[in-house]
Amino acid sequence: MPPEVAAQNWRTQSVLSRLPKAWRESLFVLAFGALASVAIAAREWGEMLHQWWNIDTYTHILLVPIIIGWLVALKLSELAKSAPKAWLPGLLIVAAGLALWIIGRASEINIIAHAGAVGALQGVVVTALGPRVSLILALPIAFGVFLVPVGDEFIGPLQSITADIAVALTLWSGIPAVIDGIYIDTPVGLFIVAEACSGVRFLVAMVTLAVLVCFTRFQSWSRRALFMAASIIVPIIANGIRAWGTIYIAQSQGVEFAAGFDHIVYGWIFFAIVVAVVLAAAWRFFQCEPEDYGWTHSQVSEFAWLKPFEAGSTAPIVAIAGFAALAIVGGIAATIVGPATLG
Repeated sequence: MPPEVAAQNWRTQSVLSRLPKAWRESLFVLAFGALASVAIAAREWGEMLHQWWNIDTYTHILLVPIIIGWLVALKLSELAKSAPKAWLPGLLIVAAGLALWIIGRASEINIIAHAGAVGALQGVVVTALGPRVSLILALPIAFGVFLVPVGDEFIGPLQSITADIAVALTLWSGIPAVIDGIYIDTPVGLFIVAEACSGVRFLVAMVTLAVLVCFTRFQSWSRRALFMAASIIVPIIANGIRAWGTIYIAQSQGVEFAAGFDHIVYGWIFFAIVVAVVLAAAWRFFQCEPEDYGWTHSQVSEFAWLKPFEAGSTAPIVAIAGFAALAIVGGIAATIVGPATLG
């Protein structure tokens, strides 16, 4: 064995050896369960990865695993005070996720199959670490829902809203316009609010960011609700203004110039400006630092209602056997219903 490889193996073993036995066991259970759940739903994870990488609406999801890792890192000091325990009832969450995944495959509705695959993985985390540690990591575990590619379902309504805002501003600015669905007829030409102009890519990314900000910067639910509402309403209105701006510029500079300007501004500048405006408006109302998010070890220890749930703690080998059994059952069920089509 080359000395570099030996040194790397030694460093890895050294890090693992410094972890308490409970954490070493739980991380092994977590790794086994995660591999099993991803392997059984490999088709769905492959579809999601394809969408994250190749479809503009979902490219922001590539940052979600990094954000989850960052959120976990912020809680390392609290996790060091906790002792994870495998939790048998968590297998019900895994089973529910796999059932949803099977339903999605059987119905060939990929969003359902994808949600089930992600839900099963979240259940694996809860099962491997137990309810106490899972509460400390509630935000990063829950944030996993943003791995599911969602957004195309809103394209139609967003196209209509964008067209309505754009034509209203066009008329207000003194330019004659007639709207027919997503078509806007003006003296300089006919404009179409295409799918790419619906603003869905911007909106879904903004909602993801808003949830992160809500739970790492606010403690009041009223402020969280207001910030979330602003993060939905402002992008929609801003996208309508952007569409109007394209029409307005086209009147004096020509359609080709307006189209090129719109592409550059919307692709590189527009999103950053709106995000900056929303965050700047909320900055003075922030209530905490990111590292203060969620519950601490001491707070979770004071939850009297948690103790009955911990009665479901089990040995790591039992959790591993449960993962293996669910994977086998899921594999058989998937074979019976047939694979989902790529969408």
